Amino acid sequence: MKTLAEFARKNEYLVCVDSDGCAMDTMDIKHINCFGPCMIDEWELEQWRETILDRWNDINLYSMTRGINRFLALAMTLEEVNRDYCKVDGIEEFSAWTKEADELSNSSVGCQAEKTGQEIFKKALSWSVAVNQAINQLPEEKKVPFEGVKEGLKAAHEKADVAIVSSANLEAVLEEWQKHGLMDSVDVCLTQNVGSKALCISKMLEHGFQKNHVLMVGDAPGDLGAAEKNGVLYYPILVRREKESWERFVAEALPKFLDGTYEGEYQEQQKAAFKENLS
Repeated sequence: MKTLAEFARKNEYLVCVDSDGCAMDTMDIKHINCFGPCMIDEWELEQWRETILDRWNDINLYSMTRGINRFLALAMTLEEVNRDYCKVDGIEEFSAWTKEADELSNSSVGCQAEKTGQEIFKKALSWSVAVNQAINQLPEEKKVPFEGVKEGLKAAHEKADVAIVSSANLEAVLEEWQKHGLMDSVDVCLTQNVGSKALCISKMLEHGFQKNHVLMVGDAPGDLGAAEKNGVLYYPILVRREKESWERFVAEALPKFLDGTYEGEYQEQQKAAFKENLS
């Protein structure tokens, strides 16, 4: 597996695959056990724990904002905390930064903390580091790929270059994929340190792939949005139907992608099924 700088195109086709909630069955447990509770602790919100955690999970798991970058989700949740529960110092500046920054990562939030000296950026970094530590402490048997993922990646890699495109932490993604033998079918890994998913796909397009020869496989509206922003194709892994989705990818979607019949009616059917699944 190469870095973006080292990557060289080998095939005419490119399959981009999201990690959490798409390839790895890790999204629910990470948000319910790590992201939300760490936010409660960092901002001392224990008094409203249950309702705020419910709202965190709604934003990140069960709505059309599923899968957004952790710092965007943090800003959205803290805006509501500031409005409905207690004052959050610096929330306006933090929210504005999440909308304007080219990169949303531990590195970039740390730089912003140094640049501004504002406590909210320091707390956001502390929270994010605590989240990563909590994720690392999750039982290994809980961090597994969905059934069918390994077979799907292998099938794709026989005819296409394969890229991980994820808004998650680079080290966590690599550790999880390597542990389960998925990296054998991956050529390059692009995560939050590169930028948004849309930016990651655009970086891959710079290697000369035709847009209708690029397929983004994802489970969240942000994955669809990243694909549409770049004019590439999209295949959904449906929530609570992940095994079925990966089986259909191998049997139906991948062959259509490779023979040029994916674009058009079939693509629109997949988008409709995806939106219905999350509604």
